[in-house]
Amino acid sequence: MPGDELAAGAARRFLRATLAEWVSSGLPEGVGFGDRVVDDATLLISELVTNAVVHAGTAVDIMCRLDGGPAAPPGLVIEVADRHPGRVLRGSTEQPADSREGGRGLHLVAALSDTWGVTYQRDRKAVWCRLDLGAEPEPLAVILDIAEQDRSLLAPIPPPEVPRDADEDWIGRGSLTFLAEASDLLAGQLDEDHVASLATQLLVPRFADWCAVWLYPAGAAPRLSRVWHSAEHRIDSLRVLLEQHPPPGAAHPGARALRWPAPPGAPASCGEALAVPLIAAGRCHGTLLLGRSGLLGLPDEATGLIEDFARRVALAMGTARQYAHQAMISTVLQRGLLPPAIARIPGVEHAVVYEPMAGDWVGGDFYDLFPAGDGRWCFALGDVCGSGPEAASLTGIARPVLRLLAREGYGVPDVLDRLNKALADEATTALIGETAAWEGGQARFLSLLYGEILPYPGGPGARCTLASAGHPLPLVLGPDGAVRSVATPQMLLGISDDARYAAESFDLAPGDTLLCVTDGVTEHRRGHRQFDDDDGLAAVLRGCTGLDAKGVAERIRQAVYDYDEAPPADDLALLVLQAR
Repeated sequence: MPGDELAAGAARRFLRATLAEWVSSGLPEGVGFGDRVVDDATLLISELVTNAVVHAGTAVDIMCRLDGGPAAPPGLVIEVADRHPGRVLRGSTEQPADSREGGRGLHLVAALSDTWGVTYQRDRKAVWCRLDLGAEPEPLAVILDIAEQDRSLLAPIPPPEVPRDADEDWIGRGSLTFLAEASDLLAGQLDEDHVASLATQLLVPRFADWCAVWLYPAGAAPRLSRVWHSAEHRIDSLRVLLEQHPPPGAAHPGARALRWPAPPGAPASCGEALAVPLIAAGRCHGTLLLGRSGLLGLPDEATGLIEDFARRVALAMGTARQYAHQAMISTVLQRGLLPPAIARIPGVEHAVVYEPMAGDWVGGDFYDLFPAGDGRWCFALGDVCGSGPEAASLTGIARPVLRLLAREGYGVPDVLDRLNKALADEATTALIGETAAWEGGQARFLSLLYGEILPYPGGPGARCTLASAGHPLPLVLGPDGAVRSVATPQMLLGISDDARYAAESFDLAPGDTLLCVTDGVTEHRRGHRQFDDDDGLAAVLRGCTGLDAKGVAERIRQAVYDYDEAPPADDLALLVLQAR
């Protein structure tokens, strides 16, 4: 049919005439055209023809046939082919834009048909779909619409003469677009299984009937990551077959694509496969298998294109594995920086919120709560200057030193004095030693809220002694809703080894709640304002009257996130202690 605005209507008439002729001639036993089949087939052929005319701009060939056999249910197959698979969308037409039929793409084809696919040949591209048939009554009033036929529109037209180098020209121009789009999609994947899944779906059905990806993890057995087939109901059986007959192991860095014979017992439709090693940076990450009937007939340019695609897949695979390795290391480091266990203080309930900044695996905030002997329990909430691994390295120094000094019997002021001197000495060593380059010149300062709690023997409440070294001041919420600050600001730790620190003591009466936060809470921004402007934190805490420790912690956390649509731009940590 001519590739013009009349093609879709002519295709619908051709379909109805064909169905009517089959019904009049007598259908095979068990085959019938129900209302659903007629309606879906009409819509499908209209969509396929419209898309071919709009996107290829050539004449179209239409084929309808009955399909089926002893092992397959009967079905109606519709195929629409254009004459130039490399032709781009036509940019000019004499028809106004609103007078042309516009297709809705292949989403409708996928939704209505039982199976569908795309077939590429040297001089044509065909999209086909299949509707399963059952023994339904034939709606003759619908399909015997012979009067609408226009025989002149159904007359075959001679195919245009295709240049001998059309296929090479299509590969040359189309490969650039395909590889560019594939690179963009693969670059955003940070999981090797997601990379494998995307690779198979990019190749099927564009280049192959089925595709599979084998991965070769370091120090582990090869595993079949993903399998994809143009006929999805065959995926499970194909996976079982491939797992029983894996391809050769990791290839050497200079290996090329190899023909891989179909496994024993594979159906003839699987064809011979192409095994392409996934090699990047001198390492083989896996093997990409492509199966397609007549694969040996692919031109060298197509094989080269697939190898180029495989190199991009391998690079994405290597990036994903590096990311996973870094995530594992950071998780282990983060776990090591957190306290192994949180002590339960007699008569005092506690709650903790700890969230590193989005995108960071290890943060600069830390907390601790531990018994120090003689009936004392010590707590700490700190914030290292900066974030990420550099900040975490200082956290790894501060927390063990705190525990050691506290258990040696030092009081709050002495613990801060000695920790400050240790950090100042460490900062001096870092600035003059080799670690300066690794730290990127960052200052190694620490803000810290440190204190100890001594529960009253046999009675409710506790005595609390604490000090704030450059840290947001703690607040106490009374049972009556009154909020007060219970510390005075002092110098950051690590700035000067001559600094001296003082502590303050107060009673935590039953129902009193002590709130300790880092600047990720108080300095969370919304435009030019911060969360704690105009005593914003105290106002939120006042609204927590009557809540237990966990309720207070969650209310403060949620208030921080509700303050602005953007997530916090710093680590978030808070500690709540409530006397019972």
